Amino acid sequence: MIEALMQNLPFVVSALLFVIGLYALLFKSNLIKMAIGLSIMGSAVNIFLIALGYKENSIAPIFTNAPINGSINAAKMAMPIPQALTLTSIVISLAVTALMLSLAVVVYRHCGSLNASKAWRLKK
Repeated sequence: MIEALMQNLPFVVSALLFVIGLYALLFKSNLIKMAIGLSIMGSAVNIFLIALGYKENSIAPIFTNAPINGSINAAKMAMPIPQALTLTSIVISLAVTALMLSLAVVVYRHCGSLNASKAWRLKK
């Protein structure tokens, strides 16, 4: 039981972080706290993608002199797709966080508060 938990620990941590970020996003009314929750959710997705592509005792999937087809070294290479998806996810998360924080600055300038319920005044 403990061994199975330790093997799946990155997935458990990823799910826990995602739930924490979702809680902050849904139940907090401060725009900065909502942006932090969204950033935590992005980090949880990155941890999940990295854990998904992890292979024990693997080598990096870069150009090497290792034979590829039908050799033992081909089976030891890590999958490059989750790594590429993680890089893409980091860039998207950074852009979304910057957009949320700039929105928080605009709301604070117009309303004088970071409370999301007071942002409805911007409708007028």
